[in-house]
Amino acid sequence: MSLPPILEPLRRSPEAAAVFLDFDGTLAPIVEHPDLARPLAGVPELLVELGARFGVVAVVSGRPAGFLAEHLGGVGDGVRLVGLYGLEEVGRPAGPTVDAAVLARWRPVMAGLAASAEQEAPRGVLVERKDVGFTLHFRAAPEHEGWVRRFVARAGQDGILVQEGRMALELRPGIATDKGTVVRTLGAQCAAACCFGDDLGDLAAFAALGDLAAGGAAVARVAVRDAESPPAVTEAADLVVEGPAGALELLRQLVAATR
Repeated sequence: MSLPPILEPLRRSPEAAAVFLDFDGTLAPIVEHPDLARPLAGVPELLVELGARFGVVAVVSGRPAGFLAEHLGGVGDGVRLVGLYGLEEVGRPAGPTVDAAVLARWRPVMAGLAASAEQEAPRGVLVERKDVGFTLHFRAAPEHEGWVRRFVARAGQDGILVQEGRMALELRPGIATDKGTVVRTLGAQCAAACCFGDDLGDLAAFAALGDLAAGGAAVARVAVRDAESPPAVTEAADLVVEGPAGALELLRQLVAATR
């Protein structure tokens, strides 16, 4: 199968190109419990190949950086693992656009709010703690979505940021960084860039590619679609693939085209 034309600029000059990848729903299938998520077979090896060919390769996820390191370990220095929407990065004291001291000041604030959520959450609502922030999952108890949204609305009044997800809401420190900030920073010097994503948090990354395009870069937004994908993601995309398996197949084509 030939490479889609929109990815040709990455093939022509891989050393000057960037590849940005989400984790859940893109490299790993969506699962009932977040702790059970695992990348598809062959993902770490494919990341190594991408990292050896392209100027920038980064997995940019809402997951903690430690989770990415555990399940994508061994990808080497050619792949950056950026967690918590840019707040953390494996091998660094903070994310690529965040000051570590500022991040440290938010830890007790977010931990206290997470403790309150754990005490108040109705049965079936999962509080997934992270180093700086937490996610409220209602996939196992959709009838409690209203409670989740009310709790989040109260928390947001204190300057805390809220990220919509698939049957989940994430609360993050009031620090102006997201996937788009990361894409703009790491892709700033690239002549071409692509981003693969499946959820609302990836829209910021897609928008950032638009900013890179305005500066002259060739860009490609790739939506990874499944049965519950938000329509806004596919509407914002230049190219759509079916699920993580489709994403991996396209990435393998990209690698093969640069050999």
